[in-house]
Amino acid sequence: MFKSLRTLFTPAPAPARVMTAIPAGERVYAVGDIHGRADLFETMVTRIEADDAARAPARTTVILLGDLVDRGPGSAQVIAMAREWGRHRTVRCLQGNHEEMFLKSFTDENTLRHFLRFGGRETLFSYPITPEEYQPTTLEELQALMAERVPAADIAFMQAMEDLIRIGDYVFVHAGIRPGVPLDAQNPGDLRWIRGEFLDDPAPRDFAVVHGHTITPGPELHPCRIGIDTGAFASGQLTAIGLEGTDRWLITAEGEPA
Repeated sequence: MFKSLRTLFTPAPAPARVMTAIPAGERVYAVGDIHGRADLFETMVTRIEADDAARAPARTTVILLGDLVDRGPGSAQVIAMAREWGRHRTVRCLQGNHEEMFLKSFTDENTLRHFLRFGGRETLFSYPITPEEYQPTTLEELQALMAERVPAADIAFMQAMEDLIRIGDYVFVHAGIRPGVPLDAQNPGDLRWIRGEFLDDPAPRDFAVVHGHTITPGPELHPCRIGIDTGAFASGQLTAIGLEGTDRWLITAEGEPA
């Protein structure tokens, strides 16, 4: 006469895990926010090269997720290393919000103020600009000094950085994506700056977003979102993820905290 409690209250099945994949024959490494830690980046380059060499041959792409500059002491060195690495293998770079600020700082004094407040001074000191030269300058004088001392090739490198990269079922961006907006209609500002609206979005997707920008104590690995900004400039831990087929694996470079 009565149905059993088991029949009445059977829980709904959990949603199936989205099996995101890199196309066959390809391999991708994505590196989180470096923020001027040239020491950690040098170690990471060595470890990715060793990891790639130990695996079966594949078309390998390295993606730097942006924020190569600011906060750490070696921004100019990181840019130089990224450019050099790109001469030997496929390295694609996303523009982060810190590269955006750096580039706008050359012509916009208000942006320059923000840039200096959030790690820009360390970036300038990694170029041939000394604290003694920096200290007495006005913003206008500093912009002239930056134009003189920051190589045009570095500026061009940052200007050429990408906003969004898609490979297979993975989308790579610096900060995240605006929920409900098609990928081809995303605003570059959101791709570089967004946080809460993206991180808290529960909607399922048929692709996974790999991003940096938001610092976490360790990498966050979810079926549809992978965050790998582990605060290298302060924590001394730079994180990368390797992707091939449906496999995922982590690579870390560790050094002294700032």
